[in-house]
Amino acid sequence: MRTHTVRLLLALALSAAVAGCGGQRPADRVARDGDAAAERAARARAVAGAWDGSEAAKAWRDGFHPLGDLVQLPEDAFHSDGDKRAYAAGNLVLRGELPTDTPARGRASWPDGETLGLPLTTARAAYDELARGGGDGPHLTVTGARLGTTTLATSRGPATVPAWLFTLKGYDTPMKRVAVDPSALPEPPVAAVREFGHGGLWRLPRLVTVAPDGRSLVVAAGHGACDDGPVVDVLETRGSVVLSAHVVGGTDGECPAVMLEKDVTVRLERPLGDRLVLDAVTGRPVPRGDVYDTVP
Repeated sequence: MRTHTVRLLLALALSAAVAGCGGQRPADRVARDGDAAAERAARARAVAGAWDGSEAAKAWRDGFHPLGDLVQLPEDAFHSDGDKRAYAAGNLVLRGELPTDTPARGRASWPDGETLGLPLTTARAAYDELARGGGDGPHLTVTGARLGTTTLATSRGPATVPAWLFTLKGYDTPMKRVAVDPSALPEPPVAAVREFGHGGLWRLPRLVTVAPDGRSLVVAAGHGACDDGPVVDVLETRGSVVLSAHVVGGTDGECPAVMLEKDVTVRLERPLGDRLVLDAVTGRPVPRGDVYDTVP
C-alpha cells in the first residue's frame, strides 16, 4: 500500500461527501446507494459503447501497448532488504561498459505471427531509467549489459520484444528492461468525467498486472483513511473491459489528510484477450504507470 500526497484535499473533501452518510435512515441510504450504482453502470456502458468498434480501438490494437512493468527483476530478486530498497530508490552504480552499437530498430512479435517494427532505446537510456536515484544508502551494482529479448503481456496478447539484459553483481539472472517504448495512445472517443461524480467514481491510478491466463487482473485503486476501502466493478463487452472504481463505507467527522492506495483483483468471466482495459472516469485505457504522471 502506498500513500500519495497530490490532490489530497480535494479528494478527501469529496470522498467525505460521498461516504459520510451516517445520519441517514437505512431506507434513504439504500436508495442513495442504488442511484449511485445506476450512475456508475450508465457511465461504464457509455465508455464501452464509445470504444467498441471505434478507430481508436483499432489503433490501440495495432500498436505496442504493454500491460505490465517494462522492468523485469532477476529470478532470485532480492537477496536482502538493502537490495530491495536500492532498486526502489533507483540507487544503481555502473562498474562496467555498456554497449554503444545499438541497432536503430527492433521488432515485437506475437504468437499469431504478427510483428511490429519499433525504434530501439540505447543501453545508456535504459540504464538511466533504472538509475534514477543516485543517493546515499544501499545500491545495486551493474557490471554489464547485452541486447536480448523478453516476453510481456500487451494489449494484443503476450509479445516477445527486445530488452536490455543488465547483469547485477551477486545475481545469477539479469534484470531486464524492455528496449522499445510503448506506442502513442490514440485519442479516446469519449470525454472524461469529473472524478467523484457519476455515483462516486474514482480514477484508477494504474494497471498492476494481468494473470497469465487472462482471467483476472490487478489494478491499484485509491481510497481515503475513513472509508472501508475501494471496490472495482467490471463491465465486460466483446471489445473492452470497463472498470469502475469507488469506495464503500465511511465515518462522519474529521479525516486524516491522506490518500491510500490498494491493489484490487478483478476477476473476469472470460480471458481478457485483446480487449481494452478502460477506466470509467477518464474514458481511457488504464495506464501502466502512475496516473499523476500520465493523465493530465
